Amino acid sequence: MYDDRLEILSPGRLPNTVMLDNMRETRYSRNPRIARTLVEFGWVRELNEGVKRIYTEMQKLLLNDPVFSEPDGTKVQLTLENNIVARSLRQRDALEDRISREVLGGLGEYEIVAVQAAYARGRVMTRELAELIGRSTKSSSAILRGLDAKGVLAWHGTSRTDPAQYYSLS
Repeated sequence: MYDDRLEILSPGRLPNTVMLDNMRETRYSRNPRIARTLVEFGWVRELNEGVKRIYTEMQKLLLNDPVFSEPDGTKVQLTLENNIVARSLRQRDALEDRISREVLGGLGEYEIVAVQAAYARGRVMTRELAELIGRSTKSSSAILRGLDAKGVLAWHGTSRTDPAQYYSLS
């Protein structure tokens, strides 16, 4: 584990049908018993979803695609990059596709945290925002209501005292 990436080494070569350039499309379980057990315990959703899921999760987080390699022909290496600066810039660009630059530029520090949380997670709750910004739930509630009034976030709930209420991007 490094500051900017995670490297995972798996002993052994790739199976004959799987190569570095077709890994994303080719499905093959190196150990079908372990794979089946993981499905039965509910730890993975389906057999042979690993590589596909890695790509999907990295894209959701606006990170670069995973990099697979065989450094010396005796093992497979997976590198997952986490460039926080580049990710922040890509996230801001993605947000600007949904919210104008002018509106984003007019938001305060805590409001931006709320919008980023709603974007990254699909929704944000008062309690979650309070933890993220280190303020009370009363303060975070006021921030979220203000973003709702500006049309940046949309409120979802049955009443303002509903513990399951949340906000999402408009």
